[in-house]
Amino acid sequence: MEQDREILDVDVLFVGGGAACLSGAIHLADISAKCGLGDISIAVLEKGSYAGAHIISGAVMDPSVLAELIPDFEEKGAPIEGVVKKEQVLFLTRSGKIRFPIVPPPMDNHGSLVVSISKVTEWLAQIAEEKGVDIFTGFAATDILYHQGRVMGVTTGDKGIGADGRPKASFEPGIDLRAKVTVFGEGARGSLTKKLIQELHLDEGRNPQNYVVGIKEVWETANVMIQPGEVVHTMGFPHKNRTYGGGFIYGMDDSRISIGLLTGLDYGDPWLDPHREFQKFKTHPFVASLLKDGKILQYGANTAPVGGYFAIPQLYFDGGVLVGDCAGLFISQKLKGIHVAMKSGMLAAETICEALLKGDFCADRLKPYQETLYASEAGRALYKSRNFHQLFRKGLYGALLTAGIQYLLGGRIIKPRLLTQPDHSHMRPVAAGNGASASTDEHAGSLRYDGVTTFDKETDVYYSGTSHEESQPPHLKIVDLSVCYDQCLEKFQAPCQRFCPANVYEIRTDAETGKPAMRLNFSNCLHCKTCDVKDPYQNIVWVPPEGGDGPKYTIL
Repeated sequence: MEQDREILDVDVLFVGGGAACLSGAIHLADISAKCGLGDISIAVLEKGSYAGAHIISGAVMDPSVLAELIPDFEEKGAPIEGVVKKEQVLFLTRSGKIRFPIVPPPMDNHGSLVVSISKVTEWLAQIAEEKGVDIFTGFAATDILYHQGRVMGVTTGDKGIGADGRPKASFEPGIDLRAKVTVFGEGARGSLTKKLIQELHLDEGRNPQNYVVGIKEVWETANVMIQPGEVVHTMGFPHKNRTYGGGFIYGMDDSRISIGLLTGLDYGDPWLDPHREFQKFKTHPFVASLLKDGKILQYGANTAPVGGYFAIPQLYFDGGVLVGDCAGLFISQKLKGIHVAMKSGMLAAETICEALLKGDFCADRLKPYQETLYASEAGRALYKSRNFHQLFRKGLYGALLTAGIQYLLGGRIIKPRLLTQPDHSHMRPVAAGNGASASTDEHAGSLRYDGVTTFDKETDVYYSGTSHEESQPPHLKIVDLSVCYDQCLEKFQAPCQRFCPANVYEIRTDAETGKPAMRLNFSNCLHCKTCDVKDPYQNIVWVPPEGGDGPKYTIL
């Protein structure tokens, strides 16, 4: 039965409750009165059950933009784990390590801040609310509102829909949030951003975006070998030469460390499992020594965009703009994205303020946002690393040398622009020299999950706090199951079972028919979007579940 949907009108709507949107909302609240707008209505829409619930990053944060946004951030109680005063870069062999004699300049983090981005996000949300910003948590944006070709806001998803698609007794219709300007900051591979880019052709003439998946745990250590603010970055083990990525270990307060592994999703080996690679990383003697007698506190995973400057879509359109990771604003050479996301939100706010004064919200009026972003220090850093990720297509060793030359030349190398292919296109068939079984030493090694230092996916998911109402339609949409059974299983041996860091996808043999059957453990989902990115047939589409469902991050 058709239900009337509530309509809420605001001046500016920020879709996504991460650092980009919250910084934009805070800055807009600060400058609106100064530029003559007076009181305006600003709303932030966040699908997590609370601010920070779905927010995860490494995270080492350049403090310059935070100081610009909130000059007295320390007095206001910003949750800082430590200031970076000691750092090192290591190349790991299977059992040893080689320390770089100097920290490469792009990876120099001296004076930066080690933070828990989920805690920082929660704190920013409090600051925003104090300034009169309305923050709606537990509401997932599921569709885009248009009027005469202009974006006019978003629709939130209905709640209380049963697995059969019918309303339950608890049914609540979604809301239409209409705005003069809508800011999309959904994070990497945002579902509405993906639709916008396709529908409005915002990526025309650009490289396809590339991603890494980051697998991360926070540990309480028994022996404090890494001090708060200390930073360790690693290359090499467990990744092979042609797999992009590396490890990180960051010292936090209260004897805790943040530990993780980034794996580029442009890998070709269909047997590669990023979660298993992370567990192998923890077995390295150096890493294991840090974790000995400690205990895991929290687990999570997320993707980050590393395609660089040439993969950034057009950031403005009639009625709205893109900010943060969903816009591809991440400096992969520096492993930095938080301050760029915050700066994008702030510069978007300044352009929006001018648009509100003029009463004009067309693309041309919003275009100065992209121009000022590219002219900013963050934009210049994006441009300098414009071809960085592309250098690793032929492996780590050659890229290290070439990247050094590229850095000295301000980003210039070989050609002005190196082209890329989408991550899903790199998967090689199992028959192409990739081994016969995931259980072989080549792919799994001798790794056995001991439940002390190394964990299977189900155990790690428990430490993410993730939960979903199970009597709802799955939010992982498989377009055509026959593609899974008749093509992907034969050609790639169903890599979704491996690239998902939460054991969402399982293919079992039906006891009666003897045929393969897909089991979707969607309640495990961490909202990382790896499946949406990496599925070789692009047969999996991630959409938001009921608002409030998903991870419950607090210290990641």
